[in-house]
Amino acid sequence: MEKIKNKVCNIFIDDSYRSFNKALNEVNGTTNKNINEIYDMVLVISDENVYKTQLNKFIDSLGAKFVSEYIVPAGEESKCLDTFQKILEHAIKAGLTRKSLIIAVGGGIGDLAGYVASSYMRGIDFVQVPTTLLAQVDSSIGGKTGINLGTYKNVIGAFYQPKFTFINVSALRTLPDDQFRNGMSEVVKYGFIYDYEFINYLLENSEEILDKIDSTLKYIVKKCAGIKAHVVEMDEKEGGLRKILNFGHTFGHGVEKLCHIAHGEAVSIGMNMAFKLSLRKNLITKEYYDKFLNICKVFDLPTEFEGPSEQEVLSIMKTDKKNSFSKVNMILPVEHGKVDLFNDVDDETILEIIKECKYA
Repeated sequence: MEKIKNKVCNIFIDDSYRSFNKALNEVNGTTNKNINEIYDMVLVISDENVYKTQLNKFIDSLGAKFVSEYIVPAGEESKCLDTFQKILEHAIKAGLTRKSLIIAVGGGIGDLAGYVASSYMRGIDFVQVPTTLLAQVDSSIGGKTGINLGTYKNVIGAFYQPKFTFINVSALRTLPDDQFRNGMSEVVKYGFIYDYEFINYLLENSEEILDKIDSTLKYIVKKCAGIKAHVVEMDEKEGGLRKILNFGHTFGHGVEKLCHIAHGEAVSIGMNMAFKLSLRKNLITKEYYDKFLNICKVFDLPTEFEGPSEQEVLSIMKTDKKNSFSKVNMILPVEHGKVDLFNDVDDETILEIIKECKYA
């Protein structure tokens, strides 16, 4: 079991669930206690997809006497007020107390489960157990929790750190190829925002990555989780540095919502828009943009979309919670492995860039 620990994040990476209780003891400052000696009840929140492939394996390894499960439909639609309320009502009926634990097992379930944990009895412990690549390298780390309100993505929520994140990389072997590619967009993102040499590693080891070789997966997950943990430690509440993690997301959220595509696919398209804008502003070279297009080709990441108009996409972008003072905040590449924040791009230019990324 490998560890990434700092003042904010506790992350454990392994190739099974066997070490979960060891991690639980470590973060609680105990030795050889079972989960029943630390928590009086456990509520496991998961979705239908994970229920079929991973949940029984995890619960069997947990060894908890009092376990309640709440399974939601897979997909973004579950991140809503109605589901949030139903889980809280379930927690009350199940008898959860302030000495209980909530565990999020799955991919996109962490935002919802974390917000439930932050709200129930004004906050109880929770643990992230991500099972998708996207969640393992990104969303399960850093304490962002939340639900959607209509077209407003994650506009209701809180910064609420998990006790720890436990990553079982072997869970990635259960993912369909499209789900795995969905996560690769976030993996690629880290190279362009923080560690350019990582891009070269991904290209040189693409076959092992796509074949889901455990040792290679463990390396890329640890690399990405380490970068995310460091950024979060420096800027937990997204006042400055943490904003670089939004690379591709401002453009991408509009496409994701309107085209009903996966988050990672939208981020990939959003990064392409950001690269095109940087190229237009002469912030980067054509060679650098071509490097981005090449890695998208290698990992079969989309760079264009079809359907909604440019104006519709821009309208969604303007509802992004990361905007301020009526300006669209954008993270754009400025040099190899580095991005910066810009809020001076006019609507006409944004619309032109969006149009360039639509299928002809």
